[in-house]
Amino acid sequence: MTTNQTARPADLGFSVDRLARIDRWMDQQVAGGKLAGLSVAIQRRGAPVYFRATGMRDEERRLPFEADTVVRIYSMTKPVTSVAAMMLFEEGRFLLDDPLSKYLPEFANQRVMGAGGFGFGGAVPAERDISVHDLFVHTSGLTYGFMMATQVDALYREKGIDFQTSEDTLAELVTKAAKLPLLAQPGKAWNYSISTDVLGRLVEVISGQPFDVFVRERILKPLKMHDTDFHVHAGKASRFASCYVKPPEKARVLFDDAQKSRFLQPGKLPSGGGGLVSTASDYMRFAQMLLNKGELDGARILGRKTVEYMTRNHLPGDLASMGTPRFAETNYNGIGFGLGFSIVLDPARAEVMGSAGEYAWGGLASTAFWCDPEEDLAVVFLTQLIPSSAYPLRRELRSLVYQALVD
Repeated sequence: MTTNQTARPADLGFSVDRLARIDRWMDQQVAGGKLAGLSVAIQRRGAPVYFRATGMRDEERRLPFEADTVVRIYSMTKPVTSVAAMMLFEEGRFLLDDPLSKYLPEFANQRVMGAGGFGFGGAVPAERDISVHDLFVHTSGLTYGFMMATQVDALYREKGIDFQTSEDTLAELVTKAAKLPLLAQPGKAWNYSISTDVLGRLVEVISGQPFDVFVRERILKPLKMHDTDFHVHAGKASRFASCYVKPPEKARVLFDDAQKSRFLQPGKLPSGGGGLVSTASDYMRFAQMLLNKGELDGARILGRKTVEYMTRNHLPGDLASMGTPRFAETNYNGIGFGLGFSIVLDPARAEVMGSAGEYAWGGLASTAFWCDPEEDLAVVFLTQLIPSSAYPLRRELRSLVYQALVD
């Protein structure tokens, strides 16, 4: 177990006694067999309030979950990709209402699956092109094969549109995806999707650099996120966590062995939607940069107005008004979506503790982060359990963090 408090919690508005409730909750997750290991980091006003890690990063080898444990952050990669794209937006390289086909011609003349249609026969012409903005906010009509909910999802599985497992390059797989029908008319519905992977390809095309190189040079290096990358470097493999899965009605089992994982080697495809590995301290640096309106320790990543714009709701209403819930990364009621993040519009409607204007996202292996500008607060939660809907961990942790805030 690792525990570290480098600032006096009371000086930052937290009750020490109430923070201890997080300790007990964490221990219960491990003792009850829900999680192998986990960590929680809390920062307020730019200073660390709380950090604790407990349990095992690798149960089979009895290796502890520690402060520098490296984990798969999966969809917590999406905010990083969105920041990368907005860096190019700030340079005047594209406009949000530009048609995607202006930069990726393979997305011209899209077709949309009609009601009851199957394959390509039931598809109708798209009413308009996918815009770059659609990619940021998941209103592109693209989908994920793992949703297992529609015939378009099935086509993705049939054609191998999987940015986690494909042996194609980023360009090749995006081109394959462009040939399949859309799930919905662009702009008409919110569907969690490969949109951010396509956005990563857009960064590649506009910048003229491989996507992973751009991310390393323009974000990871300036922010000193030394343990974050699209694979685990050899000298850090001993700190890598195994990943577990909880099948329905069954106990947790090993999903991806830390010493045999594909993440130990560079792949051909850097996934902007879910390809990064990171640590608690690294991702907290990214979160603090956002809370600081684009800057950290002298490294200016984005302008103040850009971050403010990204963290506004870009939907006409909340997620519940934009489609049928098909995944578990966030509630739909009272939650909007910005340029790469969920946005809390109304905590009461969302039935979560927090503040209006808070922005957040999570990952497939139950990881999560959120930033609360009203409270000048950032939280990073790491574990390795698939699916993220196995237990209400994120909602429980939110309550525990906010109840400890007394000033």
